[in-house]
Amino acid sequence: MPFSRSSIADIRKQLAYLPRTFRLIWAAAPAWTGAWSVLLAIQGLLPVALVYLTKLVVDRLLAAVNAGGSWPHVRGVILYVSLTAAVMVLMESLDSITEWVRTAQAELIQDHIKELIHTQSAAVDIAFYESPEFFDRLDQARGEASGKPLTLLESLGSLMRNALTLIALGALLIPYGAWLPIVLLISTLPAFYVVVRFDRTYHHWWKKATVARRWIQYYDIMLTHNNAAAEVRLFGIGPHFRAMYQKLRANLRSERLQQLRKQSFARLGAAFAALVVSGATMVWMGWRALNGLATLGDLALFYQAFSRGQGVVQTVLGSLGKIYMSTLFLGNLFAFLDLKPRIVDSPEPVPAPGRLRKGIEFQNITFSYPGSERAALRDFSLEIPAGKIVAIVGANGAGKTTLLKLLCRFYDPQQGAIKLDGTDLRDVPLLELRRQFTVLFQQPLNYQATVGESIAMSDLAARPTREQIEAAARGAGAHEFISRLPKGYDTVLGKLFKDGAELSGGEWQRISMARAYLREAPIMMLDEPTSFLDSWSEVDWFARFRKLAHNKTAMLITHRFTIAMRADIIHVMDKGQIIESGTH
Repeated sequence: MPFSRSSIADIRKQLAYLPRTFRLIWAAAPAWTGAWSVLLAIQGLLPVALVYLTKLVVDRLLAAVNAGGSWPHVRGVILYVSLTAAVMVLMESLDSITEWVRTAQAELIQDHIKELIHTQSAAVDIAFYESPEFFDRLDQARGEASGKPLTLLESLGSLMRNALTLIALGALLIPYGAWLPIVLLISTLPAFYVVVRFDRTYHHWWKKATVARRWIQYYDIMLTHNNAAAEVRLFGIGPHFRAMYQKLRANLRSERLQQLRKQSFARLGAAFAALVVSGATMVWMGWRALNGLATLGDLALFYQAFSRGQGVVQTVLGSLGKIYMSTLFLGNLFAFLDLKPRIVDSPEPVPAPGRLRKGIEFQNITFSYPGSERAALRDFSLEIPAGKIVAIVGANGAGKTTLLKLLCRFYDPQQGAIKLDGTDLRDVPLLELRRQFTVLFQQPLNYQATVGESIAMSDLAARPTREQIEAAARGAGAHEFISRLPKGYDTVLGKLFKDGAELSGGEWQRISMARAYLREAPIMMLDEPTSFLDSWSEVDWFARFRKLAHNKTAMLITHRFTIAMRADIIHVMDKGQIIESGTH
């Protein structure tokens, strides 16, 4: 079945990724790539030298036999045999050196690609992480796509080396017939067609199976992750997840094996066609030798050159097919790397106001989350005075946490403006803006690190001292239980690694509070800060918090009126609006 016009256009589109891939490879390992290219060029020419030396050895050997083994003729045989052995030793040596160079090059390229993916993952908007399409692209980018530059590298190396070998072999065959290199090429075209066709088929199947692969990953996590272990056992849902996992894997496995079965039959047909052509040319060359038109050396050269050349052409075309296959997956990688964040710095930035004098103002804000038709906030206005502790209370879904996300500029509102002392958030550089806040999220991360490292995560750039870390822990009421841990602040938290210590929910929350307190910022925002604390601990916590919030602007999002009643101002939210404000 010939390639359609759309198929050819698709091939051209995919091959357009090659220049960008070359730049990526060079940027990751320029010196190793240069050395690798030189080695490949030498390796491409050595097999041809070996073929030609074989002809010379055979011809010299026949001459020596015909001359009765005279020393001058034997010396010629010894010379060419020695050169042949030297070339073989050099080939083996270069194979080892090239493998070492390619491994070093591959390690650097793999690390470089991971760095690009990690950088892009941290740079895109949080809104991307709420889109299934983003997770599809991320899965495609960090799955096979991230390893394809290495496959491409190997394929390019094979192409360069074998292309040089093929050109040189073609030059050796031309004296026997200018049509021979053409026949050699034609005999391998069926194999090339099979490779390209089934590579395209596999890539389309792989993209279509992205969602199924992600479900497989999800079921695997649910069956193996510690966070799910308790509920999986309590509710007895392990067998359900295992069944779903096996069902999806069986479907993917069946589809893949069906592809491979078709591909195997097609390859068998292509190999038979190549064998027929090879046999016909060898019969022709044998006829010439019987009629005295070629020497035994010519016959040996022709046999090696044509048979090796056929293998080389198949390798070259196979490499082209693999290069095309790699570009299909590299399209996924580059599509991910080309995602552009929408939350960006203003072209005319202004400095952050620093410590607030007036306060924070939400002015007629309307905001809907991406993909949602329901407005989380509609024509919402609110003032938070500087230097005050303000509590935001309300039912779930009222929009309380949305205020925190908008203040941090994880999202921008569709209408209205948020201002710090009259300065629009969108006019302040992102990094500088976020330095104005310290935040305790509703579901903070439990870092698998030492206690000291976990607390310091909020301000690593400032390189906090042990005294500052302990002060933050005391402020959060965490110092007492930290002191009882086996190694105090040097105790590793969590059970993922050896000798880790697990904490209770309330203790983890106090570690998160200490992390938030350590970050010296003029605005403090805490989302459900006492959700894991008992009522006796709340009173002690708020007394500590008021001291830490002195001269700062603080916003508490909470369901607990025992906390809200101690705030300077209380705002009650419902359905994206403030419905009541005042003191307790």
